[in-house]
Amino acid sequence: MLNITDHNPLISERLIHWYQINRRILPWRETTDPYIIWISEIILQQTRVAQGLDYFNRFITRFPDVQALAEASEDEVLKYWQGLGYYSRARNLHTAAKTIMQQFGGKFPTDYSEVKSLKGIGDYTAAAIVSFAWNQPYAVVDGNVYRVLSRLFAIETPIDSTQGKKEFAELASALLSLKEAGLHNQAIMELGALQCVPQNPDCSACPLSDMCMAYLQQNVSSFPKKQGKTKTRNRYFHYLYIIYKGTTWIQKRQEEDIWKGLYQFPLIETEQPCGWEELSQQEEWKKLFHRCGNITVQAISPVRKHVLSHQTLYATFYQIEVEHTGDLSSNYQQITREELDSYAVPILIHKYLISFDL
Repeated sequence: MLNITDHNPLISERLIHWYQINRRILPWRETTDPYIIWISEIILQQTRVAQGLDYFNRFITRFPDVQALAEASEDEVLKYWQGLGYYSRARNLHTAAKTIMQQFGGKFPTDYSEVKSLKGIGDYTAAAIVSFAWNQPYAVVDGNVYRVLSRLFAIETPIDSTQGKKEFAELASALLSLKEAGLHNQAIMELGALQCVPQNPDCSACPLSDMCMAYLQQNVSSFPKKQGKTKTRNRYFHYLYIIYKGTTWIQKRQEEDIWKGLYQFPLIETEQPCGWEELSQQEEWKKLFHRCGNITVQAISPVRKHVLSHQTLYATFYQIEVEHTGDLSSNYQQITREELDSYAVPILIHKYLISFDL
């Protein structure tokens, strides 16, 4: 590993110089408002800038400050988050905004520990907020930073291990420019996003190439190291889009599972792939359509594959018309078909509605 003490100032200087020439002009970089920075960081944690920018602009237009976000309903916050995924983050934003209003008088806290105490804010997000807004000396460590540092110092420790997280946090702090912490943090993240990319980086154009041990060893693609992939599981969803005289039924997901707080059609989940004949013989199906009279299946969608971080969903949509409402309204919320667009739904359902122009 390079001697951190000897190279620290030079690394930071080169990063900042490169950043000032190559940085992207983005709305959250043109402000020191901690609220704006916070929203952008949460949106961009799992979303690329090109995809996240429109969501950011839409969200900020509707919720321009902490008070607007705190006073909104959870349903509306989730609707504006629709499509970004990781809906717990939207709920955490909403909760944190209320905390800021109640405990901090509506002013975003400036102390790192107080910022970190807010719901959904961890080490990385807290460091980003306080360094970008107030230039406080806290180092950020995100995926881009892991990649840059692992290659720069040819670190063999897996980034997804407890030891790795500790080692990289200490290294990032040791390299941080105390005078220009915000610029340094932005620079190293931007280098990872634009220059030190996961596949086929143009190392010859990198400002740190003459210091990069992975590049000098000609094994850049070997870093960063990881312990291994998390095991995923398959789930089989059967959504029932039930129609009765221009109305349909939805339910709000409440259980501690994916998409909590979002709305969906009545759902039957099976352990294995299941066709129409088998599905219609299940007790859950019979109970659902008890006293509904004649049931007409108007359309069955192709199976739609939806990949999440630790699970893969295989969803089928059944468009069904019923003769009577039966017990549906006792168990589900009845709305007009036109009202569907007013509810926050998982992107999987949103894409189905668009594709079938319903």
